[in-house]
Amino acid sequence: MFNFGKVRPTVLLIDDDLVSREVMATVLTMHGYAMHTAENGARAVAALKAGDCAPEVILMDAQMPGLNGTKLMAALRAQSRARIFAISGSSATDEVMAAADGFLLKPFGAEELGRALTEPSTSGEASQTRPDSEALDHEPVICAATLAELRGMMAQSAVREIYAAVVADLGKRQCALEAAMAAGDAAQVRRIGHAIKGGCGMAGAAQAARLGARLEALETGCGGDHLGDCAVLLGALRAATDNLRRMLEAEFPRQ
Repeated sequence: MFNFGKVRPTVLLIDDDLVSREVMATVLTMHGYAMHTAENGARAVAALKAGDCAPEVILMDAQMPGLNGTKLMAALRAQSRARIFAISGSSATDEVMAAADGFLLKPFGAEELGRALTEPSTSGEASQTRPDSEALDHEPVICAATLAELRGMMAQSAVREIYAAVVADLGKRQCALEAAMAAGDAAQVRRIGHAIKGGCGMAGAAQAARLGARLEALETGCGGDHLGDCAVLLGALRAATDNLRRMLEAEFPRQ
């Protein structure tokens, strides 16, 4: 039985989204967790086999390409006795929920993780607020509480680097969205939306996270009558990225 009081457990974080991975690792490290990260399931399993890390807790994204879901959990359990928590910006499947030791809905912080570890019968999902599709124009660029928490944990330059990485990632996601729209690839639009929602949600980039949620929720993505919806949301995402870039320069001016 782990003691999650004074001594924080070692955590292996598996997430294919760079922004989510870096923000979560930074926040949890600043709260005393010893962190290891992997960008996909195969690398995580390889690290465990090689003895590169011996986690007591594994946080794994529930929607990754490649080795994922219950197959990844089985592979992880074959190499480790760690408790496994599924994490996602959306609900996980019933199979994943049944196989995992717990579930945390992005965005979450150290407090939510701590509660999940000490109260394994409770789900991190219940304490989260899911983004809705209304009042987008009134959404703040950055969640003030998240920004204040990051500023309280690390140097200004480090906080700036996090948001600069978010802006750069959003630029790449927009190019990927354009390609998916041109190809009529509805599933890819939803996958990109999911990644934006998760990564930006963890960083507190509220406007972009809400737009990611709306892209993920499109029933037919960029096909048929939803082509216009995708185009509108892509335009709004560009505006949200510009807003975030302006906030970055205003709040964290270069020295």
